[in-house]
Amino acid sequence: MKAVRVILFFAIPAILSILLLSCFNPFSPSIDNSIPDDNIISDQKTIEGLFQNFKYAYTFKDTSIYGQTLSQDFVFTYFDYDLGLDVSWDRATDMRTTEGLFTNSQDLRLIWNNIVFQEGDSLNADVKRGFNLTITFNPNDVLNFYGFVDMNLTRATIDDKWKIRLWKDLTNP
Repeated sequence: MKAVRVILFFAIPAILSILLLSCFNPFSPSIDNSIPDDNIISDQKTIEGLFQNFKYAYTFKDTSIYGQTLSQDFVFTYFDYDLGLDVSWDRATDMRTTEGLFTNSQDLRLIWNNIVFQEGDSLNADVKRGFNLTITFNPNDVLNFYGFVDMNLTRATIDDKWKIRLWKDLTNP
């Protein structure tokens, strides 16, 4: 009887330990199914949400998200220093140009800096904001841009998403 007690004394904790340890694998953590409060894609019902989606589109080279930031009557304008004049293009041209940038670059890093000017109402807003953009085509071909955007943002109702209607690039070469 004493031998049975000794065996049970050691066997029961050993069996419980094996059962408990077999349910835990430190190299295979459980899946986190919680939804974070800071979703990576915004609903664009705020101006900051629009800029967040724009940054997401550049970071992940996602033309579908990028296209959702532009209104149907979108116009992009920049100053061509070689020609000495402003050059503009429409939404379709901008989408093709941006798709080419996304396809031909290895990495895009966009940082939105502070908004330096903002005025408007709940349906139209003019925003001037600084940015830093690093385009890596390959390790030996990296371009850094520091500048400002002057954007006219619009939406039909306060329940709609903000869209970029006019974008003037104020970057110096």
